[in-house]
Amino acid sequence: MKKKKSISYAKWGYIFILPFFVTFIIFSLIPLVDTVRYSFYEYYRSGIKEIGPNFIGIANYLSLLKSDMLKYSTNTLILWVIGFVPQIVIALVLACWFTDARLKIHGQQFFKVVIYLPNLIMASAFALLFFTMFSTNGPINSILMSLGWIEAPIDFMGSVLGTRSLVGFMNFLMWFGNTTIMLMAAVMGISMDIFEASELDGCSSVKRFFYITLPLIRPILAYTLITSVIGGLQMFDVPQILTNGQGNPDRTSMTLIMFLNSHLKSKNYGMAGALSVYLFIVSGILCMIVYKMTNDTDPDGSKKAAKKKAKEERRRR
Repeated sequence: MKKKKSISYAKWGYIFILPFFVTFIIFSLIPLVDTVRYSFYEYYRSGIKEIGPNFIGIANYLSLLKSDMLKYSTNTLILWVIGFVPQIVIALVLACWFTDARLKIHGQQFFKVVIYLPNLIMASAFALLFFTMFSTNGPINSILMSLGWIEAPIDFMGSVLGTRSLVGFMNFLMWFGNTTIMLMAAVMGISMDIFEASELDGCSSVKRFFYITLPLIRPILAYTLITSVIGGLQMFDVPQILTNGQGNPDRTSMTLIMFLNSHLKSKNYGMAGALSVYLFIVSGILCMIVYKMTNDTDPDGSKKAAKKKAKEERRRR
């Protein structure tokens, strides 16, 4: 009797995921390798004359360290903090509020949609809207003057505080809805038995938040933090449109990606490649941090305590 030939379906899995790998190699891996390669070359355009590519080692990296890159890094960090701090605070408050069974809030789905709506608007459209609203001839100044609160129009984008506040406020509006939905899902994933037990033990709402809710949603908080930082490093469209690509006033709103874009516009591919590598390294470090934070194999410290005890016993021997 002939043995039936078994059919292997494994090859179909490889065939189905093949387009992904082909796309990844062509559009991600090859450009990444090419960017790293160009970062070691002098390659730019001067007028109609093209210089390079000439191998110059790490000269581009050293030139960036001597440039205003650190200043633009500080600008990027400040703009991110202004948007992220109120974003995470309000998202946590709303998440705990909407998921509290004792409040019995009606119309939660409606509020979720309203909160998430700003995230669907393109950043460029958002920036253009705020540019129009807060200009010297815009509706905000007109309303304030008609109410008699100010005598002359305020140049919101003419001051460092005004420009940075507008950029941070726009980033907050665009992303706090997404953060709120994620944190709501994280809080809803906590067993209600834990909250009921804490209530029976006389735990107050504040203590329950700090000692139960926050520790249990730590992985999602870490994920939110790191993705927000990486998004902050890539901040470009809002300050670019709001300041017309100049980073005014006095380049205090110039971000790293705007700095990178200026090198690309001037066809300085070597410097642009070196700056991209710097950003890639920082993003990689942040990804490693979130991996360590979210993959804690010893959350209660028992393994560490056992190792310490074993080490002490070996010393006694």
